[in-house]
Amino acid sequence: MTTYGSFPGTRPRRLRTTPVMRRMVAETRLHPADLILPAFVREGVSEPVPIAAMPGVVQHTRDSLKKAAAEAVEAGVSGIMLFGVPEEAKKDAAGTAGTDPDGILQVALRDVRAEVGDELLVMSDLCLDEFTDHGHCGVLDAEGRVDNDATLERYAEMAQVQADAGAHVVGPSGMMDGQIGVVRDALDQIGREDVAILAYTAKYASAFYGPFREAVGSSLKGDRKTYQQDGANVRESLRELALDLEEGADMVMVKPAGPYLDILAKVAEVSDVPVAAYQISGEYSMIEAAAEKGWIDRDRAILEALTGIKRAGARNILTYWATEVARTLR
Repeated sequence: MTTYGSFPGTRPRRLRTTPVMRRMVAETRLHPADLILPAFVREGVSEPVPIAAMPGVVQHTRDSLKKAAAEAVEAGVSGIMLFGVPEEAKKDAAGTAGTDPDGILQVALRDVRAEVGDELLVMSDLCLDEFTDHGHCGVLDAEGRVDNDATLERYAEMAQVQADAGAHVVGPSGMMDGQIGVVRDALDQIGREDVAILAYTAKYASAFYGPFREAVGSSLKGDRKTYQQDGANVRESLRELALDLEEGADMVMVKPAGPYLDILAKVAEVSDVPVAAYQISGEYSMIEAAAEKGWIDRDRAILEALTGIKRAGARNILTYWATEVARTLR
């Protein structure tokens, strides 16, 4: 046989011969503890409300949310990220329902903590978009622009009420300048040095958020390109990372995950805190839609997508398949 370089002596296929062999030499492994379940809880409903654009995902009632949290614990999932969906009549320009101690998100935090205690990391989305009547992530100035510094004051209030309601981790997701430092100060001022911050460090203005807007009942007018990042940029994310770490972030995140694996890899390479990635609604819905048409193998596609995110450097992954996949992996 002709010799080509180290062939035929070297044959990489030897390490692909059987499932056991492939499993033994795998460089990347998913584990249930890698996963975090995003969950929506809706005010004023008596039954879970299916989200049409996200087959299999619902807006929970308080009771069904508690059940979902318990199931996540049983499956070995590490955390649950809560998003509140208030009644439409309670939305206003300042998103005051987001800082109401009896608002839906704070009530849900207390419910879940009472249900699972410390067996599951209870995390809360810290943003105003679910609670404002204009759908933006902050308060607006007289010209209709998001007022960064006025929004920070609202985020400080949100952090405190979420911590008081039982959040182990708060996730400031609005991409306001200075948000991590302000939230850290606000938590420390009320003696909640124990509450961690998951910084949405690289959150891009993405078309893949579409189904999420339905999930939270967003009434967004315009877009979020003045505060979320431009998908053409890389170095900007590393600058945001440096700023978030200086301000006190305990964990950082890249969102979306799939279209931004290069960003995730670069952030993971230089971050000295854990790095998470959010497999967002559009990523979820594309796989579900293609599988429903019979175009792809659903289960294989899910695991391949999640493995790719882990391989790129994510310590943890927020995914709507968290509980399902965790059960598969156990």
